[in-house]
Amino acid sequence: MPASSSTALFIEPLDVLILRGNKLFADAGSHGEALMPPWPSVAAGALRSRMLIDAGIDPAAFAAVLGSVAQPGSFRIAHFGLARRTGKDEDPLFEALLPLPADVSVDEHDHATALKPTRLHAALASSHPLPLPPTLQQAAAGKPKTGLWLTTAGITAWQRGEALSAAKQHWIAASELWSLDSRLGIALEAGRNTVADGQLYTSEAVALKPGVGFVAHVAGADGLTPQGGLLRFGGDGHAASVKACAVSLPRADTRVLASARRFRLLLTSPGIFPAGWRLPSMQADGRWHFHGASARLASAALPRLETLSGWDVAHHQPKPALRAVPTGSVYWLDDFQGDPAALDALAGEGLPLDDRSRRAEGFNNCLLAAWR
Repeated sequence: MPASSSTALFIEPLDVLILRGNKLFADAGSHGEALMPPWPSVAAGALRSRMLIDAGIDPAAFAAVLGSVAQPGSFRIAHFGLARRTGKDEDPLFEALLPLPADVSVDEHDHATALKPTRLHAALASSHPLPLPPTLQQAAAGKPKTGLWLTTAGITAWQRGEALSAAKQHWIAASELWSLDSRLGIALEAGRNTVADGQLYTSEAVALKPGVGFVAHVAGADGLTPQGGLLRFGGDGHAASVKACAVSLPRADTRVLASARRFRLLLTSPGIFPAGWRLPSMQADGRWHFHGASARLASAALPRLETLSGWDVAHHQPKPALRAVPTGSVYWLDDFQGDPAALDALAGEGLPLDDRSRRAEGFNNCLLAAWR
């Protein structure tokens, strides 16, 4: 959940976007897949570049806010994700969207089933390293749907631990938010600007539907974020408009969570953790310590780890590749011991991240929810 002092910006592409991950083109005929949603570092780079241009690239004026690569300032992407315009053009309203959490499965009949942390029978063997493996308990087997996104109503229902329903428009298909546009490219000989023989390739461009864009909550920018105009966004610097907006994610009542002594944690951006999928500062006995409080990690629903990278503009070299837990991963925690203020800090500041540069880019953000 973004900090209360953050500024919300709606970023709406004016063209298709080139949003690629860390997969390089190899042999002739290679295909470059789009990364959707993009990493929050895309928004961080676009906004910081615009802020520097607005200031006439005066590093002294922005030292406290942007800092340097080694010592970032107070600027931080507190949330980055998809959003769509729901009101009229003269009085626009915006709705935040999130990928379907990993603890929910929607079958081909649009029936949603929540995974349940379950203590298995002693006769059953499992490689799951936590006490309560998440299990899918549904009446009939079926192939789960993919590419679903929670609406704000769906996020609220999921956060409260309520059943999700298609009839209540709790989710929307990715096909209603964007489409892919395949592009043909030709490699050039370095330094000669001539076509390289046999080096044809294809890549995917992302075309967002009308009214669909991205929302970026920026914390610690001291009112220096752009309130209008354009951004260079994604590969090849395609144009996107930017303007202030009023949109936020629902916030759980941390007093209720603390009283229940258990809660769920949803990653709203990729998580960079020192021990792979395990939460930062998690002890060998399974207890997780944060902001003076602690809880036991009881279960987790995690897609396959992804690899983060990027380009270091300051040093003209690739950024180190890092393993990350994907957006949408869910952790169940119980036996909470501490003050609700610790949960407030966790929701507002995200999970601990020693790499301050990556923290400023918006990684390790999370949303708290009830565990019923």
